[in-house]
Amino acid sequence: METALYLLPVTLGDTSIEKVLPSYNKDIILGIKHFIVEDIRSARRFLKKVDRSIDIDSLSFYLLNKHTSKEDISEYLAPLLSNHSMGVISEAGCPAVADPGADVVSMAQSKNLKVVPLVGPSSIILSVMASGFNGQSFTFHGYLPIDPTERAKKLKSIEQRIYAEDQTQLFIETPYRNNKMLEEILNVCRSHTKLCIAADLTCEGEYVKTKTLKEWKGKLPDLSKIPCIFLLYK
Repeated sequence: METALYLLPVTLGDTSIEKVLPSYNKDIILGIKHFIVEDIRSARRFLKKVDRSIDIDSLSFYLLNKHTSKEDISEYLAPLLSNHSMGVISEAGCPAVADPGADVVSMAQSKNLKVVPLVGPSSIILSVMASGFNGQSFTFHGYLPIDPTERAKKLKSIEQRIYAEDQTQLFIETPYRNNKMLEEILNVCRSHTKLCIAADLTCEGEYVKTKTLKEWKGKLPDLSKIPCIFLLYK
């Protein structure tokens, strides 16, 4: 196994490993003893899900979240600099995409260290695939502003880009605020603009539907506490 910083995708929910991850990923994981993770508890659960025989207590975990300093991140790469492979694990999906893992990847690149992304589920790509929207030009905005006035302004700006640039627009919300976000999209955006709701991707309750906002009115699903992505297009 080549020494590198391996970017290790995880499942998006309770989906079985076999359904969304190639067996090659398991082979790589079993060869790694040092992991940079967004959440230690969920990372340990994921590794046990990959192979119950893994001795979790023999592994080293380095916590990486929005509070981690650049100095700490630089120190995290010490094992890799000593020729020991490392893995990056986010809480869900692909690390370093809408994820603090990007900081450690940037640091590794700046030190000319090898970075290897492994195949796995990306809710961003999967939602674009299933939406029927423009897959050649799209923008992911992450979370929109929490302030209602600023959020409405952002929604209008995002919608304008759809028509001006022929570009699909994607964003997410904290699951418990999903229903409120849906209401605001319907209130702010044009009735003929299309909205795709992609929820619980790859999981048992997967839900992906595309309709105009006019068609969505009065027929919105209950998305409370369900991870999902919202996509807008013309």
